[in-house]
Amino acid sequence: MDTLNYKVLEKTGYEGYIKKSAPEKVLQFGEGNFLRAFVDYYLDCANEKVNWNGKVALVQPISLGLTDLINEQEGLYTLYLRGSEKGKKIDRKRVISAVSRCINAYTDFQKVIEAACTDELEIIVSNTTEAGIVYDPECEFNQCPPSSFPAKLTRILYERYKKNKPGIIILSCELIDNNGKELLKCVNQYIDQWNLEEKFKNWIQTENIFCSTLVDRIVPGRIKEVKEIEMLEEINGYHDELIDVSECFGVWIIEGPKELEDRLPFKKSGLNVHVVEDVAPYKKRKVRILNGAHTGFVLGAYLSGQDIVRDCMHNNVIKSFMNQMLYEEIIPTLSLDKNDLKEFAEAVEDRFNNPFVNHELMSISLNSTSKWKARNMPSFLAYYKKEGKLPKCLTMSLAAYIAFYSNDIQRREEDGLICKRPKGNEYKVQDDAWVLDFYYDHRNDTKDQLVYEVLSNKHMWDTDLTEISGLEKQVVEDLTRIHTIGAELAYASCL
Repeated sequence: MDTLNYKVLEKTGYEGYIKKSAPEKVLQFGEGNFLRAFVDYYLDCANEKVNWNGKVALVQPISLGLTDLINEQEGLYTLYLRGSEKGKKIDRKRVISAVSRCINAYTDFQKVIEAACTDELEIIVSNTTEAGIVYDPECEFNQCPPSSFPAKLTRILYERYKKNKPGIIILSCELIDNNGKELLKCVNQYIDQWNLEEKFKNWIQTENIFCSTLVDRIVPGRIKEVKEIEMLEEINGYHDELIDVSECFGVWIIEGPKELEDRLPFKKSGLNVHVVEDVAPYKKRKVRILNGAHTGFVLGAYLSGQDIVRDCMHNNVIKSFMNQMLYEEIIPTLSLDKNDLKEFAEAVEDRFNNPFVNHELMSISLNSTSKWKARNMPSFLAYYKKEGKLPKCLTMSLAAYIAFYSNDIQRREEDGLICKRPKGNEYKVQDDAWVLDFYYDHRNDTKDQLVYEVLSNKHMWDTDLTEISGLEKQVVEDLTRIHTIGAELAYASCL
């Protein structure tokens, strides 16, 4: 079967949107599944909806990558958007044509520089993993290329500056806080290390916009089942080495001046991409609602006999528990528009109900101590301060956390604490070693003793939670319910 390219696609009679040629307006560091299913998808939609008329030149940022495959397919690839929308199963296909080519920075760094110095370039996008935005003093100006991404970026921006080209928009998508600000900080460090002129530093500050962004889309990426790939290729009429898969939901929050809404093509395209003054409230929304929901219900759900997230959404008690936690205890503590928060929460239920993703509860359970502290404790404390009483579901989630970490402890292994589930099978709790040692050391405690030791542990929570009126007593009661009537009925007692 022929490999996907423009000529092969035309022969198949494909009737979807395709943009064969356009100026390269974006230089993108990263050619992996996420950026192709997220940024390049949005840009492809902008081409279709408002004739943005732009292409993306990809840069392979590390020595191993997809350059040859992407260029063989002339930048084309098939994206499957799979998930649930308002409870309805969705499986949509789109051939993405926003990509023009891919450049290997390790064999053709001069081509990267040339692409960065064109009149047409408007945007640089990056997702070089959490470790990508780092200052490495070993990087030198004349390296071809410098090893770190910020060093590469500094070098190509310097070449653009020397050619008197206008500044551009830099959109950092790495999963770290203040990603744009951290990237700019690294660039300034290289400017100082390499003794580049002060005028260049001023140009960086005044003519370019380094945006911190929040990205939110689950991208499983490759389809693993060989038979499914063969079936899809038979239907499509071509072989595609770059098939990508993502959930339907996606939101991109970009921190920057209001003028960016007009410079970027997303708002006028009606896409779920937003320019805001401060990305922090939207990160809080994601952590408190999406991540907080996960950590809030999965531990008790696992003890009740569930194994994957989707099945929990088909259990009326667990789903109702999650929704009551979200709508009555978490959303009221957040400062964003309440309709916006409710819409985000509604999308969470659809995302958890994705029929194409078997998201295991045990994978979510990793490091739940720090997760509950970061995701759920702030909502718990904010609700208690606002309402003057304990939030039923968040309090129960704390009891479920303790139950999960202490249920019929069997033994301590090097990489985990082995407990036994009520249904009889063993499971491995994985967390920091000191956390696992703590629970193993307290395996013979009574419920009252264990709850006191957990809540008063400042190493865990940076505070003594026993000082919250009534909390210790309520957690003991909730833990007792979990042990006597089971986690599902304990959740039901909150409704």
